[in-house]
Formats: sequence, structure tokens, C-alpha cells
Amino acid sequence: MNRLAGATSPYLLQHADNPVDWFEWGPDAFAEARRRDVPLLISVGYSACHWCHVMAHESFEDKGTAAIMNARFVNIKVDREERPDVDAVYMAATQAMTGQGGWPMTVFATPDGHPFYAGTYFPRAGFQRLLMGVHEAWTTDREAVLDQGGKVVEALNERAALPSGPLPTAETLEAAVASLREGFDAGRGGFGGAPKFPPSMVLEFLLRVRTPDARAMADATLEAMARGGLYDQLAGGFARYSVDASWVVPHFEKMLYDNALLLRVYAHWWRDTGSPLARRIALETAEWMIAELRTPEGGFASALDADSEGEEGRFYVWTPDQLQEVLGQADAAWAAELFEVTGTFEHGTSVLQLLADPDDQERYESIRARLRTARELRVRPGRDDKVVAAWNGLAIAALAETGALFDRPAMVEAARRAAELLDEVHISDGRLLRTSRDGHAGKNAGVLEDYADVAEGFLTLYGITGDAHWYRRAEALLDTLLDRFPDGEGGFFDTADDGERLFQRPQDPTDNATPSGQFAAAGALLSYAALSGSARHREAAEAALGPVSTLADRYARFAGWGLAVAAAALAGPVEVAVTGDLSDDRVKALHRAALMSGAPGLVVALGEGDVPLMAGRTLVNGEPAAYVCRNFACRLPVTTEAALRAELAG
Repeated sequence: MNRLAGATSPYLLQHADNPVDWFEWGPDAFAEARRRDVPLLISVGYSACHWCHVMAHESFEDKGTAAIMNARFVNIKVDREERPDVDAVYMAATQAMTGQGGWPMTVFATPDGHPFYAGTYFPRAGFQRLLMGVHEAWTTDREAVLDQGGKVVEALNERAALPSGPLPTAETLEAAVASLREGFDAGRGGFGGAPKFPPSMVLEFLLRVRTPDARAMADATLEAMARGGLYDQLAGGFARYSVDASWVVPHFEKMLYDNALLLRVYAHWWRDTGSPLARRIALETAEWMIAELRTPEGGFASALDADSEGEEGRFYVWTPDQLQEVLGQADAAWAAELFEVTGTFEHGTSVLQLLADPDDQERYESIRARLRTARELRVRPGRDDKVVAAWNGLAIAALAETGALFDRPAMVEAARRAAELLDEVHISDGRLLRTSRDGHAGKNAGVLEDYADVAEGFLTLYGITGDAHWYRRAEALLDTLLDRFPDGEGGFFDTADDGERLFQRPQDPTDNATPSGQFAAAGALLSYAALSGSARHREAAEAALGPVSTLADRYARFAGWGLAVAAAALAGPVEVAVTGDLSDDRVKALHRAALMSGAPGLVVALGEGDVPLMAGRTLVNGEPAAYVCRNFACRLPVTTEAALRAELAG
């Protein structure tokens, strides 16, 4: 066992028995590189990454390759999900040097951590040649290597921040929709070509805009993703991305953040349209998250692996013979046609699709249940069971809202339990830790997205349950966010001002697989401002949205969450305060009417507590009432669902 044997990261533990003498990221590794006068080899990946497993098997488990690495480098293994800050700065360097990025990421750096050569996956023979080449350059041309590292760091630190404009306007949102239309795949849904990633944040923006053009793009994409192989047609849940442009063959890893974001979008799609498909996908995805990702402590695990038994997708794919073995000849033939089992993947296997609703629902349900039962006998993909604060914040918001919309109290309870885990294990004195495992907090400080997404989750949970504790906990996190993360120009750094100093302080306002920390912060700050009346938080939210104006007309796909938050800001956002006993059916009816309105960025206050939006909101002639407000200017209270719906539609 190497130094990773004591790690808390499941990804690092996967490498604990490698012959490579791995270090965890930390001062010991840097000190050892300086002592030995050798470069650092920094390998970054995550547990569900297929090509990370391939490179590990080919190179890091190979004694010959390990011998070269150990003799000539100090080797550091990094879980990008535990250390998104380390990943961000070295990914920026990798992209600057090579024009592309990805995982596994392989970076060679000076003992001070300055990168001078980088790449992604290398096959073993090429990797060994690279190791020897870097070693030779370090020993024979040290000055050039150090100069290269210095130039890379200088260039990265001199890169101008993304220009920030004023608060986006309605015209900004229109320009973004037009930009998205240019890259929209009208025949297959989604944007661009292969590979296709689920555009969760963009879809949330399109649903909030509510123009015919925006709705058409959202409808087509949401249906295509739900009916293709990206979605697990037997158990629910979405894979990471589709390797083709038609959503047929996924990259099979399932990530918490993707499913949390998509769950919320499909619930909103149902709220807006009443689509039976949207309802089914939302409920199945929520049920899958609770069944497959919830940990014994009540949090949500990070991911399910793409591989099982050494093969990508083996758990999920089917052949006609396998269908017949489980279903018998007649049902197998019907299922093969229904699920498109035609050899779309490797070795004659197929990923299940459901391109049209079955004409015999009872037969479909029976077949689906039998196939799922049979699949449970297969070797399951591994699970990365660390709890990441930001992703759990996304899950809390999605499950609480979905549970309320569909009247599923168990989903709201699952959200509450996850929030309690974060509150009890991850948070201390207003500071947030990034991860936990088995109920024990990790050592890595939370980054901007952790504070923002957890605050968003807590505020959403307050609006569903009326428990003002979650409002106050969000308030504390946002106070820390405003104290520790600002860049002094209206934006935010991704790490706190008292965090570990890397060669560059990461800052990226654009969305990636999850909302950018800056746009997530804008959303949480805006919601809190609507509940509290705080001008400080409102102004910070608006300033953080500045880059949206720059991105909207050319790079809208990388600003989906910022655009969604901008739509909320332009709409008010709408504030609804509901008075009365939460056990009263009349209060429940008013609360549900508010949640069903779909107003962009809607915030709801209810219950007792020190939430300013509730101040002075009294019963009307002894009856529960709802007050509809914008920027704390309120309309006359209403006491019926119909009247509230009319107010919200106005």
C-alpha cells in the first residue's frame, strides 16, 4: 500500500495499491520534490472516469512504468471532485498548452507547482517515452524547462478577466435565445454535435423565458434526452453524456449533479406543460437518486461508475438473446422492437431506448420490471460514496421542489435529511467543508460553488417546509461568501481569500457541467435578497451577473444559469408570503398554487420565524392569506387559490 491508503477519497483509494509511490496533494509532496530536485507529476481524475481507469490499468498498475515514475518524479494523485481548485488551475494550463482538456489530466510541474508540460490520457508506451523525455529535459535543459513553466504561469495570471457588463436586459435574453437557436440541433434536440452533454442550465433558462422559440428548443431536447439511451429506461437516472449526436449511446457514468439539475428541469417542464413524459422522468429520476445514491447518513453519493467487470456499460446493455432468456420469445421480440435492441453498442449489444410510448402499458410495465429484476443480478458498477457539498445542495433543491410539486413527502424528507447532514457535518462557524464520507468531514475547504449551491438548497427547502432554520443557515453561508470570495470588481473568485495559495487563484464565471460558482452565487444572493429585503445581497447578485451580457449573444451555452438568474431578476423575482398554520389545508392549497406558478426565480415564505418577507403578513378576517410582492412592494392579500393564480399571472 502506498501513501493513499489513508485517503478519504474513493478515487484515491482506487490507487492505494498501485506500485506508484503516490502522494496526496499537500506540502509533503512539494517538499519531497525540492529535496530530491525532481519535477512533480500531477495526475488528476475522478472515480467514475472511464479513461482514468484505463490509464490506471495500463500505466499506474504496471511495475515498469511505476519504476520510471518513482525514480524520476514525485507523483501526486488528485481527486478533481475533492479539489476543484487544483483541477481548475491545472486544467487552464493544460488547455492553454494543448488547446484541449479532459480527464485523466497529466501535468508535469516544477517543485513549486508551476506547470511546464501537460496532456490528458497517454497509452503506456507513449507515456513511458514521455516520462523519459521530460526527465531528460529536466536534467539537461533545466533552464528552458523553468523558463517554460514561468511563462505558462505568467500568461495564465495575466489573462484578462471576462469583461463584465451591466445587469442583463430583456434584449440580452432575446439575444441569448437567438444565439442558442443557431447551434440548436432541430432534428435531434440539444446543441452542437457529438458528444452531446445534457444542457441542464440552458434548459432552465429556456423554460423561464417562455417564448415559442425557447419552448420549442426546450421541448425537443427534453423529449430526446428522455427517450434516448442517455436515460436509463429501466431504473431511471441520466448518464453523463451521449457519445453520439442522437442521444443513443451514453458514456455510462451517472453523476449526482447531472441528475439533480435534470430532475429540477423535468419537474419544471411538467409544471409548465403537464406533460406525462415530464412527470414520469421527474419522478423516476428522484426515486433513482434516493434508491441508488443516498448514503446511510442521509446525504447523496457523488457518482456511479461507467464500468463493471472491466467493461464500460456492461451493466446496462442487452442483446436479443439476453432479452429472450429473461422474457421468452414473444415478449422478447416485442421488447426488442420497443427498446431498439438492434446492436447499437459494442459486441452486438444495445443501449435501451424508448422512442415512442408503448401501445400496451400493462405489458410494458411487466417487461420493464422483469428486465430490471434480471439486471440486478449483474455485477453493479462501483459507487463513489463521498458526499460533495455543492452537489448535495443541488439535490436538496431539486428533491424538495419535486416532492412539493408532486405531493411526495418522502422526497421532501430526503432533501431535509441531506440538509441536516450538511448542517451537522460540513458546516462549522459559517465555514463549509467540501466533502464528507461515512459521516466524517474531509479536510478540504469548500469553494464558491459549495457555498452558493448549499445556500440555494437551504433557501429552497425553507420555501417548501417553512422551517426558518434553513433560511438562517443560508444567510450565514452567504455572509461568508460575501466576506471571503469577492474579487473587488463585482465578481467572485472560486476560492476563499484565506484558502490555500496555488500558482493562480481560480476564477471562471462560465458554466460547465454545473452552474459556475459566480452564477450560482448570483442566484442564491437574489433569492435571499427577495426574502430578506437586503440591498447588499441584491446589489451583489446583480453585479455577479455582469458577464452574462458579454456571453449572451455568442456563448450563451456557457451562461445558462446566469441567464436563468437574470430572467428571475428581471421578473422581480416574484415573492409570495403565505400566512397561517401549515397543517391547515387552506394554507397548503395557497402554498401549492404559489409553487405551481412557475414565475422565474419565485421565492416563497411561510411559517413562523424571523424571515423579513413574513413581517406584518397577518391573517385576513381569520383566514389564511397569500401576499404577492416584488421588491417588497406588495399587492393586497388574497385568500383563495383562484385569486392567487390570477395575481401571479398578472
